[in-house]
Amino acid sequence: MRRISWTAALAATLLTTGTLVAAGASAAPAEPQADPVGTLANTAHLDFLLDQASPAPVEGHTTYRLAEEPELTFPWTYADARPGGTFERIGGGPLDPETGHYAQGAYNADDVSRAAVVYLRHWQQTGSSASRDKAYELLRSLAYLQTSSGPNAGNVVLWIQADGTLNPSAEPVELPDPSDSGPSYWLARTIWAFGEGYAAFASSEPEFAAFLQKRLRLAVGAVERQVLGRYGEYTVADGLRVPAWLIVDGADATAEAVLGLSAYVSAAPSDEAARDALRKLAEGVAAMGGGDPDAWPYGAILPWAQSRSMWHAWGSQMPASLAAASSALSSPELVEPAVVDSARFVPVLLTAGGPDNGWLPTPTERVQIAYGVDSRVQSLLAVGAAADRPAFEDLAALTASWYFGTNPSGEPMYDPATGVTFDGVAADGTINRNSGAESTIHGQLSMLALDAHPDVRERAVALTTVDARDGLRLVEAEAATSTTGSVRAPSSAWTGESLWSGSLLALAPGQTATFDLGPSDAPRLVEPVSWLPLGGTARTAWTADGRRLGELRHTAGAQGLTAVPGALLPLPLHRPVPAGTSAVSVAAERDIVELDALLVRPEVSRLALAGADGARAELLHSAASAPRRVAVDGPGTVRVYDGSGRLRTSRELTGPATITLRPGGFAVVTAG
Repeated sequence: MRRISWTAALAATLLTTGTLVAAGASAAPAEPQADPVGTLANTAHLDFLLDQASPAPVEGHTTYRLAEEPELTFPWTYADARPGGTFERIGGGPLDPETGHYAQGAYNADDVSRAAVVYLRHWQQTGSSASRDKAYELLRSLAYLQTSSGPNAGNVVLWIQADGTLNPSAEPVELPDPSDSGPSYWLARTIWAFGEGYAAFASSEPEFAAFLQKRLRLAVGAVERQVLGRYGEYTVADGLRVPAWLIVDGADATAEAVLGLSAYVSAAPSDEAARDALRKLAEGVAAMGGGDPDAWPYGAILPWAQSRSMWHAWGSQMPASLAAASSALSSPELVEPAVVDSARFVPVLLTAGGPDNGWLPTPTERVQIAYGVDSRVQSLLAVGAAADRPAFEDLAALTASWYFGTNPSGEPMYDPATGVTFDGVAADGTINRNSGAESTIHGQLSMLALDAHPDVRERAVALTTVDARDGLRLVEAEAATSTTGSVRAPSSAWTGESLWSGSLLALAPGQTATFDLGPSDAPRLVEPVSWLPLGGTARTAWTADGRRLGELRHTAGAQGLTAVPGALLPLPLHRPVPAGTSAVSVAAERDIVELDALLVRPEVSRLALAGADGARAELLHSAASAPRRVAVDGPGTVRVYDGSGRLRTSRELTGPATITLRPGGFAVVTAG
């Protein structure tokens, strides 16, 4: 996923059952190729995506032993499903039949780097010599895409055609453009691959490792020149203090560079320049956490400094990167924001529906893809190990079960017999049965992580259906059961930094509205989502059954580096809606307020998953401000954790029982 604009990203990930891009080169389907018995990782489909190109000499682009080994290996960007279970390999954008070139290219650096990571980890984990060879070839190809001299040295060209022609300025335009003119996601991912590549080859092939080290230092030099010159500077995003030294202002992009630097620094601890860059970049990622875990975004590390209204599952490896940096630098404080993300936000995410592509700030972009699931699984396992929180393995198993059926479709998204991971699933359960490079790569990274944690793997594979879910949900403002205000469409759904969920409800002073929340026998928390103008003076009062829930002031802080002044954000009401109350009302007291929706959460959220042979798991999460007694069913084992993921009690259940959840804490019940 490359951030061009959010609207473009939406268009790139919307699911259809047809072709994603124009058809081009084709090949036979992947043949099933089972890996060792009992494991899930299977590189067969990723192997099928690989192809070769022999680039002509281009100034500033060369690689290891190019004269002796002129063929370079690349994965095709997409693989569209065809009848009979076959796939057609294609590139990005329309194909020009005369030139054989795609508008973007056949292959891209993002996928080359991440595919290299797959093969590196598969080789290290299984001893596969075939994966070792593919990792070697892909790293050579990635180095060719890196600009090795001139003013853009260290940066990376994103796209290359099937005949080996570089395409530094793709259509539609990618930002930055041309793609080696500045810092980018693909530069960050190149650092990721070179870092893990150096660590893997340092002992077995020191000459190649030395080449990777040279190229890694070239990439780090580009980051130092273009990004880290602002280290220690902070700016604001609609009043939120954010670091100014993230790669493309992204904690998501920066996190993937941190993963590679952490692996490299662990293998080359005497490289002070790399260690310094790692520390600075990790500090930037950590600075994007630290919010109030009791209100949106519930302790999540935000991915983009240019928006305080956005969280997305894809690329959300920020916690994993902080765990890796914490270990590499012996800096335990770095993992603290990652613990909050894992312990407080993940239970909200899971009980709300899982790793959605976008909460902007409402969960409106509910497509789910392997990149998002994998980012969450990797983060939970890494933070659990770094912070000594086995609780996060429980959450990782629940998250990873998405691949095996606990997704909106109710069907498996991964096939261990072929290594195919489908490209995604929509909220209505429609599966995109294409299987391109990104989905295949992140599916394999998840499977490798599960194979490395057999207990987590066994629990994840056993859970295949969602029995019940009661968590955060959306009530649209335009669905008010009664109002004296006016409903209208926003001038644009995309604000430049967030997304309206639909129409808006405008209330002038003295106007009111009532919203139906549905029945509930437990208290609920409500966060109205509204447009907060810069220096706004609007004020609203909220009630339920005549009881005052709170007064909100609808105003945003200084614009800073965001696209527009003001922000679309949830504001928490001071008191919960009492049990048995099914509606809330609002009255505008000063100035015009524009309401988008209400986020409604039960004080105790639940997710119940099940599978064959009596397998069962239930997650319970408390958002209450005081301890809550909660009923659970046996038989099974219940583990109760506090709001930081520390185990408080564990016991066997023979039948129904009650447990106490601390504020912000969660419990996991398992059976089978």
